[in-house]
Amino acid sequence: MSGVQTKTVADGDDGVRLDRWFKQHVPDLPFGRLQKLLRTGQVRVDGKRAKADTRVEAGAEIRIPPYQAGDKTAKPKHRVNDKDAEMIRSLILYQDDWVIAINKPPGLAVQGGSRTARHIDGMLDALQFKAPERPRLVHRLDKDTSGVLLLARTRKAAQVLTKAFASKDIRKIYWALAVGNPEMDEGEISSLLSKQGGAKGERMESGDGGQKAVTDFVRVDHAGTRASWLALMPRTGRTHQLRVHCINLGTPIVGDGKYGGPEAYIEGLSKDMHLHARQLVMPHPRGSGTLDITAPLPDHMQKSWSFFEFDERDALDMFGDE
Repeated sequence: MSGVQTKTVADGDDGVRLDRWFKQHVPDLPFGRLQKLLRTGQVRVDGKRAKADTRVEAGAEIRIPPYQAGDKTAKPKHRVNDKDAEMIRSLILYQDDWVIAINKPPGLAVQGGSRTARHIDGMLDALQFKAPERPRLVHRLDKDTSGVLLLARTRKAAQVLTKAFASKDIRKIYWALAVGNPEMDEGEISSLLSKQGGAKGERMESGDGGQKAVTDFVRVDHAGTRASWLALMPRTGRTHQLRVHCINLGTPIVGDGKYGGPEAYIEGLSKDMHLHARQLVMPHPRGSGTLDITAPLPDHMQKSWSFFEFDERDALDMFGDE
């Protein structure tokens, strides 16, 4: 049984829900017991009663009453094996006190699931280094999509970055190799996307009743009518948006059998997905400066670019200044 404690909310926890603050700073207090302490008014924030969803402010004093600690051995901390730790550290493109950017390889999921035991989220302890907090995911990439993945190194950075993604203050440019040749050199794709079931699992389809999805595109180069190098800039962030919008153009992404079927493959090229988060540009979460991060192509896409003799320099300033 612990005694009464008082803790001050740090700057990095400003705006955090009270229950999440307890999870981070008082991890041995079970959630059920916390709820009871809140209901009975034993937990106080600056001397006042509070609820689980109360947002705490930096500098606030939180009274933690005596409590019976839970079983600390119930959920042992996951340890990243040496091989995975070395691998994920080798992916770092940029690092400072606020963020880490990595070049996610194709085929590695960002988060786990019922059939996914190995994923980026499970390796983030290896990227904590000497920081007081474990890095946090603030956006996602599909398992088979490669490229820039941004991580927040503090809770405050995560809050700022999450708002930036939601408010469209971030410019994301993807490169794709597509089968065929779109009718236009550049343009905008707009559609309503909704989730549908299917034999191959959840998929997105264009149609009435969905959420609006908008993508700008530029055809950077092409190999006759066989394949096209597309630069894609999503204005919205819907699931599988770029994959569906390439189908809307009549040019499925090479390797995307889920949406393109047999037509999504070109003889002599890798069957892996040819979709890469090439560049991310955004205001730095510290409040000054700009983050501009570029990820080199994965091996299978580099080989395809060489096969068609595409020159990466041709994609400079495709969308101009925003």
